[in-house]
Amino acid sequence: MGGQRPRERLYWNGPEALADAELLAIQLGSGIRGKSAIDVAREVLAAYGSLADVAGREVAELATVSGIGPAKAARLVAAFELTRRLRARIPGARVTLSGPAEVYAAYGPLMEDLKREVFRIALLDAQNGLLHDRVISQGTLSASLVHPRDVFKPAILESAASVILLHNHPSGDPTPSREDVRLTRQLVECARLLDLRIHDHLVIGRGRFVSLAEKGII
Repeated sequence: MGGQRPRERLYWNGPEALADAELLAIQLGSGIRGKSAIDVAREVLAAYGSLADVAGREVAELATVSGIGPAKAARLVAAFELTRRLRARIPGARVTLSGPAEVYAAYGPLMEDLKREVFRIALLDAQNGLLHDRVISQGTLSASLVHPRDVFKPAILESAASVILLHNHPSGDPTPSREDVRLTRQLVECARLLDLRIHDHLVIGRGRFVSLAEKGII
């Protein structure tokens, strides 16, 4: 049994018996000349430090790693994104976002390990049920990147009753910055003109969050 490849070990022993490098090797599928898939997987884990750190990398970065390339990078990123989505919500179930803890439960797994800031909105119906969500911008959060037109256009098109704003801090510390507060207040004022309610703005860090509504900013 000791000479089995990762796929064979998974088949006979179950996925829980495999180490991170073995699971990663299965996603890679093959290695390169002189290195097996498990060798490449071990080198990737050693370079980034942990599986979580690999999962937070963008496809373009992973594609440059020796032994990976564009096709394998896309396969890895797709697998990590599927994992985030499965952690975030129950397939087929109606998601209700009535408070900050519920919002974090739905979006924390999707956003807490990203390596750059992502600003997104959740569109809600009159019973706080999730209609849809949209990524508005990616990059350092600022008014130049997060324009009210881009934020509220999806809400108008979806006839949303209210919205929740969300963004992550790649540092892992969800403490709101001055720009976070300033932008939130600007968007709240714009929403009033549109007769649209902003329930909250959650800043998501690693394993924790800050609600700007609870801080009295909304």
